[in-house]
Amino acid sequence: MNKVVVIISANAEWRVVRDLFPAAEVQSSPFGEWFCFTLSSSPDPIRFFHGGWGKIAAAASAQYVIDRWQPSLLINLGTCGGFEGSVERGEILLVERTLVYDLIEQMGDSDAVIAHYITDLDLSWLGEDYPLEVRRTLLVSADRDLLSAEIPRLKAQYGAVAGDWESGAIAWVARRNGLPCLILRGVTDLVGEGGGEAYGNIAVFHENTAIIMRRLVESLPGWLALAPT
Repeated sequence: MNKVVVIISANAEWRVVRDLFPAAEVQSSPFGEWFCFTLSSSPDPIRFFHGGWGKIAAAASAQYVIDRWQPSLLINLGTCGGFEGSVERGEILLVERTLVYDLIEQMGDSDAVIAHYITDLDLSWLGEDYPLEVRRTLLVSADRDLLSAEIPRLKAQYGAVAGDWESGAIAWVARRNGLPCLILRGVTDLVGEGGGEAYGNIAVFHENTAIIMRRLVESLPGWLALAPT
């Protein structure tokens, strides 16, 4: 069996996925809910798992699903905030490298600490014909929303165009376990010099999360058809 676990991080993202599978038998874990569902295009059930938001929950839940179910592929579907002028709202990012940027070392070399958690994802198995129009790029992660003042540095130093809370942790755990990992994140809102368009207006995030998560879930059969066996 080609075992696939799809990790969904944020609560808002999970609510959308739950609504897309109303007949699913939902079970619980130490981290959140999960259920199995067999897509029409795949003979094997896909396990959808709510891993939780932030790096702590992301790392712990990723290791939990790996230990419990020994998947052959770990997928993370979710959302991210984009840098105004560098990416468009609604773009789907195919993450090829993750970087955790909220690591501050004052006794040694901060660059070395950040480099330790950089993860390059091996996407060679995907080929070049994707089921969605995507942008292959680096994604930066931190346990906080994007700050306008930090964006120029993140763009100049790392070439980043967007950020989230969990991808860096999930990718790092998958690599440590030698497990193929696919991360797809859609841009729900933009942050620029004037702040974030969803800051103080969370309805923007919720509305765009619903659109993006539906697109990502609908594209799953196409991605699974490319999965290593």
